[in-house]
Amino acid sequence: MDILKEDKKRISVPIITIRPSRGWFNLKLRDLWEYRELLYFLVWRDVKVRYKQTVLGAAWAIVQPFFTMIVFTVFFGRLAKVPSDGIPYPIFAYAALLPWQLFAHSLSESSNSLVANQQLITKVYFPRLVIPISAVIAGLVDFGIAFVVLLGMMLYYGIFPTVAVLTFPFFVCFALVTALAVGLWLSALNVEYRDVRYTIPFLTQFWLFATPIAYPSSLIPGQWRILYGLNPMAGVVEGFRWALLGKSGGFGPMVIVSLLAVIVLLAGGLIYFRRMEKTFADIV
Repeated sequence: MDILKEDKKRISVPIITIRPSRGWFNLKLRDLWEYRELLYFLVWRDVKVRYKQTVLGAAWAIVQPFFTMIVFTVFFGRLAKVPSDGIPYPIFAYAALLPWQLFAHSLSESSNSLVANQQLITKVYFPRLVIPISAVIAGLVDFGIAFVVLLGMMLYYGIFPTVAVLTFPFFVCFALVTALAVGLWLSALNVEYRDVRYTIPFLTQFWLFATPIAYPSSLIPGQWRILYGLNPMAGVVEGFRWALLGKSGGFGPMVIVSLLAVIVLLAGGLIYFRRMEKTFADIV
């Protein structure tokens, strides 16, 4: 009898029943903490895949923003004589291209992340939010490498940060959250409508020129500047320049409007993503 009891104890294992979430506001964000190790391994995997079998390796993180900065400096700074708020135009453009590059890369990767991980989604259960979040976080590696160049340019031009530099981590997170907010919408849509991925390059290209990267936001008429803040990246770029270079308006009305726009986008993206999550494994 004792042996039978011991066998029953060994056989009895907890049974976990997985059911689709119900309701629009059942986000289950606590599950992300339980799967934090999976998030870490997905981020590490994305970083290794990005630099595997490359000739230049991590230098690719510098090449794109640096040469874009050169093109902007020649055509906008020298030929078109676009103002730069008293900042040397090369560093004016490069300081804006860094958060933009972080945003654009994170947006592209997160938007295609569910389709790229379809084999993982169809075989095992885990919070699907882990996938787009890991794609966004992986972009920080490129950002950190390119940021070293910006520090060298600041030393070269004799520009030293003020106390506003304490807000720098906030604006980095601001760029990541903006990419995640839009990426949640596009990644969920991309599972059902595969032509969404073809709109992403056009969207980022249009968004680039709608953001004050090659030009300052001071060119926008004052009565339109708050409305311009509905573009979240406008607030990110202006805040980034203020934090590092001490220029532009800092936490002005435009940045506040951009922050509110991101909060609305993120909340809507989380609700929509969770609502569609139950069908991902069936149609991906």
